[in-house]
Amino acid sequence: MNEPTVLTVILNYRTPDLTIRACEAAMREMQDLPGEVIVVDNDSGDGSVERLKQAAAAHGWDAGGRFRIVESGRNGGFGAGMNFGMRAGLSDGSAPDFYYLLNSDAWPDPGCIRGLRDFLVATPRAGFAASAVRGDDNAPHLTAFRFPSAAGEFEAAARTGPISRLLRNRIIAPPLPRTRTRVDWASGASLMVRREVIETTGGFDETFFLYFEETDLCRRAAAAGWETWYLPEVGVVHIGSASTGMRKWKRTPQYWFDSRLHYSLKNHGRAYTLWTTLALIAGTLVWRLRQLIRHKPSSDPDGFLTDLIAHSLRRTLARTPASPTPAAAFPEDSR
Repeated sequence: MNEPTVLTVILNYRTPDLTIRACEAAMREMQDLPGEVIVVDNDSGDGSVERLKQAAAAHGWDAGGRFRIVESGRNGGFGAGMNFGMRAGLSDGSAPDFYYLLNSDAWPDPGCIRGLRDFLVATPRAGFAASAVRGDDNAPHLTAFRFPSAAGEFEAAARTGPISRLLRNRIIAPPLPRTRTRVDWASGASLMVRREVIETTGGFDETFFLYFEETDLCRRAAAAGWETWYLPEVGVVHIGSASTGMRKWKRTPQYWFDSRLHYSLKNHGRAYTLWTTLALIAGTLVWRLRQLIRHKPSSDPDGFLTDLIAHSLRRTLARTPASPTPAAAFPEDSR
């Protein structure tokens, strides 16, 4: 029996220096594994492709057909870029057994890619395996989650001890598991995906530009019987939000509100979407009251509450959920 193959997919959008570092780590970890590394450039338009090609030549990555750079031709967001890379498959035209999705600002530790792959090989019902993620300051990142709910959104926005204790079983981002644990969904920063999951679900819904696309994919996979697991014993270092600038948001971008709304409408319908939005508004008001009492500045982006209300009023009644990307868009294994 042949050893299972892995296609590592790295998405670049105007982060060539970070992407080169991610490639260095990925190529190191893939050297003893059958498969390839593919970098998808999402129409950066900043000379990224040329710099990546120069780095590939300098490191000798492009020798032996183990490394490719492809251009998607548009900036369709995270899911669209990853779909493009997965559709490309291996250089011989076949589909790999597993796809490893790696952020351009993430660098796998020794044994990470192999550990995720071997877990999926040994766990037939597992469709996803996510590694631990930590910052360059060694602080752990919360990357294993429950599916969003009205109670969960209220708790997350309120950020208040008594409420969190009352709703502890609804917390969307609970404390990280210390052992291998089945979770609802996991971050796509370092995520191994079984090929059959992509064939079954059709991959990422490209209606999402950024955010909620992994949540939606894991939810559709769960409905089809696939499990998502978090493995704390393997990990990556992740800078975080290098392409999106989320840490420096002064104002929440429109695409975040669009993605949140599309996820909720698609998976829960209009009535529950309204309920979750009201819960988020109520939780934010609780947090604002606490900050007012403590005389502390708001930690939310400027205008978050008014932007949320305006977006909800403008879009909830007008928007209908879009259909996911059809599974036929992805190649079947031709080996």
